[in-house]
Amino acid sequence: MSLSNEVARRRTFAIISHPDAGKTTLTEKLLLFAGAIQIAGSVKARKASRHASSDWMEIEKQRGISVASSVMQVEYRDTVINLLDTPGHQDFSEDTYRVLTAVDAALMVIDAANGIEPQTIRLLQVCRARNTPIITFVNKMDREVREPLDLLAEIESHIGMDAVPFSWPVGMGKSFGGVFDIRRDRMRVFRPGSDRIAQKDEDVIDGIDNPEIAQRFNTAWSQAKDEIELISSASQPFDKAAFLDARQTPVFFGSAINNFGVHEILDALVDLAPSPGPRHALEREVIPDEAKFSGVVFKVQANMDPAHRDRVAFVRVCSGRFERGMRLKVSRTGKETRPNNVVSFLSQRRELLEEAFAGDIIGIPNHGVLHLGDVLTEGETLTFTGLPFFAPELFQAVEVADPLRTKQLRIGLTQLGEEGAIQVFKPVAGGALLLGAVGQLQFEVVAHRLKSEYGVAARMMSTRYSLARWITADDPKDLKKFMDANAQNIAYDVVDAPAFLSGSSAQLRVAQELYPKVQFHALREHGGQVFKTRVGDSAFA
Repeated sequence: MSLSNEVARRRTFAIISHPDAGKTTLTEKLLLFAGAIQIAGSVKARKASRHASSDWMEIEKQRGISVASSVMQVEYRDTVINLLDTPGHQDFSEDTYRVLTAVDAALMVIDAANGIEPQTIRLLQVCRARNTPIITFVNKMDREVREPLDLLAEIESHIGMDAVPFSWPVGMGKSFGGVFDIRRDRMRVFRPGSDRIAQKDEDVIDGIDNPEIAQRFNTAWSQAKDEIELISSASQPFDKAAFLDARQTPVFFGSAINNFGVHEILDALVDLAPSPGPRHALEREVIPDEAKFSGVVFKVQANMDPAHRDRVAFVRVCSGRFERGMRLKVSRTGKETRPNNVVSFLSQRRELLEEAFAGDIIGIPNHGVLHLGDVLTEGETLTFTGLPFFAPELFQAVEVADPLRTKQLRIGLTQLGEEGAIQVFKPVAGGALLLGAVGQLQFEVVAHRLKSEYGVAARMMSTRYSLARWITADDPKDLKKFMDANAQNIAYDVVDAPAFLSGSSAQLRVAQELYPKVQFHALREHGGQVFKTRVGDSAFA
């Protein structure tokens, strides 16, 4: 098969939602219906022996939540689907933002009882800023939920897109009978079953005027039929160009836990979601089916295999064909690497990979050679931007309970900082390492992972800091002068980028007024690339 054909059959998307909307459950069902797994993991029974395939960390299994994004590749209808499950909790939004830079589309999951929720809005804003096409799935229709027409109006008002229903629920709660496929003019009747696909063929009734539907579903069908006729006449027709330009979103209704509507989502991903497109580097536009390989590291995960204490760099293939053992250049360092143990994923399960194409997500195990944002090429120097680190809003000092484990603490925090699980700062003036986060739960997860993955019992302590800004200056002398005068408030992060830590916004304003030649940044790009100067030796050497 030609390179262009291989690229054309790729679909790479992320699943996004507010916590508890059913995102991880839907992920399981997509894997189930695609034939990747035979039985879905339970995300509700926290003490059960089965867990969601995408929740592989011990803390995820204990709490029944996703705290790290995971990658799964499946094949369905001769299409290679790269599915990225993201954390729904806002405390892990940085991980989700970085994942969204690696996908070509997003699947938004909405709880039909709660509608659009705050975290969903934030993620949608990121998608809109990148013009990422969005497919919408309204979940939990097997419960007593809000009226579908109200949900449709809320979707349009919050995401600023025309919502075009592709399916429509027949009833809700105990009277929920299935979904009517508007475009195919048929109703699909599902039998409840949360773990397996029914062995018999699914019950399908053709035709909106088929009397069998009215006979079987009575009042629920009467209301659904009226609503279908209303939206068919009032809503905009589906325009694929508008969808790809993020101006329309196809909407599907269902119940992931009971397998309602999952098939329609899978088919929509194949039929509607875009194949990989061009990606913009600072140097030029990179075309997916060009001959030369290029890829960017959008995520680093430590200890996916605790027995080997490895670090896996997740690489989005941007162009060309990857072959195991090929010579690749790391643009940041100029060094050459020949990865031979590259893997594809079904969450933490790995398979040795021989080749991959634009749109695929590959994993390169390494020992700190690859960092977030690194670009791999066959020799050309390329720089892809857009992988954000946000200035933390919460700080805690961290010390090891057993002084003999100080080295393990430093190793663990360095690795967790490099993967973006937490931001780690080393004060210039000495003292305990500082952890910066956007949410309190990040501290809890890091403490748990330090104990379970690195054997380190860490003590977390409050600090006087409440905000941070990375600092740069056009003239290195101006930056050094500022850092010398404010040494008690200066720290380096894991990529040696200097930051000014402040106890209040008033203190930050004073510093900005006194040192107008210093720039204060609330966001930095990966690898410290936004910084024009660096001062001092490596903080974490």
